[in-house]
Amino acid sequence: MLKIAICDDEPAESGYLKRIVERWAELRGRRCAVSLFRSAEQLLFACEEEAPDILLLDIQMEGMSGVELARRLRREDRTFQLVFVTGFADFVLEGYEVAALHYLLKPVEEEKLYAVLDRAAAELRRRERTVLLPYEGGTLRLPVGQIVCVEAFLHAVELRTPERRYELRRSISEMEGVLGEGFVRCHRSYLVNLDYIRQIGRSELLLDTGERLPLSRGNYDRVNRAFIRHFRGEDDGTV
Repeated sequence: MLKIAICDDEPAESGYLKRIVERWAELRGRRCAVSLFRSAEQLLFACEEEAPDILLLDIQMEGMSGVELARRLRREDRTFQLVFVTGFADFVLEGYEVAALHYLLKPVEEEKLYAVLDRAAAELRRRERTVLLPYEGGTLRLPVGQIVCVEAFLHAVELRTPERRYELRRSISEMEGVLGEGFVRCHRSYLVNLDYIRQIGRSELLLDTGERLPLSRGNYDRVNRAFIRHFRGEDDGTV
């Protein structure tokens, strides 16, 4: 069961989106529970009980904006798929800050929303994927979506999540193969999850965790392209 929330202060717009989502679910054979919210404040209160899997969020609303709501929700949960729905293309850059999957311009075209929902469902499956890694004489099981980055040392790597760090007797090339799509080498010693990149500079990356990773000159164009394509949903995030 996919939990899909639509937050828009225009009832006609939210009703229109709900009908498209329900048609998509029927065509794909998916079971969905669709909830409508008239304000960011209303959705924020509801998320205290249960967060959605997919959120279609208007940006300009009375009271709290969709961008501010997204910032608050992202502090607590990085797993839900966020799609901005807006009447203004100027807001696209806001999506990078809160790890939005995509943005759609109003009036939303049915086929475009289908494509975005397909990608959101695929991202949810990817983030649910786990890896098994040898660790301290046993086996470590981690959801791929929780891995922020991997740093290489002489005979080991350090795998980082927002809460912990794990030292593993693996090479960074081996980890690149294990983690697969959604990760990119930004430096010979670093592998990073594209979902956690907030900003790309000429020589470093700023992550949502506040950490800064080096970005080698030779990797800049490749990482920047991967990041933009990942955000736009043009490919699987690998290069």
